Amino acid sequence: MGGDFAPEAAVRGALECVADPRCDFGVVLFGDEQRIQPFLPAGPLPEGITVVHTRETIGMGESATTALKSKRDSSIVRALEAHKAGEVHGFISAGNTGAVMAASTLILGRLPGVARPTIGTFLPSQKGWTLVIDAGANVDSKPHHLAQFGVMGAVLTELLRGVENPSVGLLNVGEEEGKGNEATIEAYKLLKNAPLRFAGNVEGRDILKGTVDVVVCDGFTGNIILKFAESIPGFLKAKFTELAQRGLVAKLSLGLLRSPMRAMMKEWDYQEHGGVPLLGVNGVSIIGHGSSSPRAIKHMILKAKEMIDRRVNERIAEAMATLPPAA
Repeated sequence: MGGDFAPEAAVRGALECVADPRCDFGVVLFGDEQRIQPFLPAGPLPEGITVVHTRETIGMGESATTALKSKRDSSIVRALEAHKAGEVHGFISAGNTGAVMAASTLILGRLPGVARPTIGTFLPSQKGWTLVIDAGANVDSKPHHLAQFGVMGAVLTELLRGVENPSVGLLNVGEEEGKGNEATIEAYKLLKNAPLRFAGNVEGRDILKGTVDVVVCDGFTGNIILKFAESIPGFLKAKFTELAQRGLVAKLSLGLLRSPMRAMMKEWDYQEHGGVPLLGVNGVSIIGHGSSSPRAIKHMILKAKEMIDRRVNERIAEAMATLPPAA
């Protein structure tokens, strides 16, 4: 029931997913049955689709903690409780991000050793993909949180991107050891002794260069990077349109570049990649963009299945067991 285009986008995305040859599993829709029904085909439910009626909805602007206490029959709470009980194996939502993160943490609990769950986002780079973590789950992060983000990010990059022994860098104002504020200086020491390939400090320009596979930062900084990155495709499209209006030669030149430009823009399209996993919770929780289309919903569902198949949580728990306890 969450998202700018709910419930239509979620229902159509689920229908597209179960029709995909890659979908060898079922999808359960939690929400107001009367509002869901108009977007389902007439007659019996399609194979692979189940509907669980819930009476309440957590709005996009509602306080997460207040909504979770007062709306126990909301789609977010009911779906996560079903996940906790083992009735479903993963959860996705394009709804209230704060509510999804809070409910996922409270209902599913944290994996052993995880101090704070985190989210990471893959950005295209000159060498493939760069994971920026944390991308907004934790505005204030302590040094041991940053070290844990690096470990979880390395696991995710290895399993979802196939990068063997990924390199991890700490976002900072300079490359030299000793640069930064107290938190990054201490985090550097922890990451240096963590069970990962730590490449030291990196700067903002290194993200799109692909200097390292994983860039660690606090959620305040990471969310600013994410929102800036989301503006890049629109900016480039506007500039290309402006250039095309300068004359026939410019328009023909840009026409020749249309196919490679489309391929490049596709890498930046969040709808192609679905949502981002909330790492560190004892389950699979995928958080989507509020404006998710049916295509984005479909890819979110497939990402949840990939997280399950690749045993991401099990690997994170194993990696966290090798870290020393946080002071």
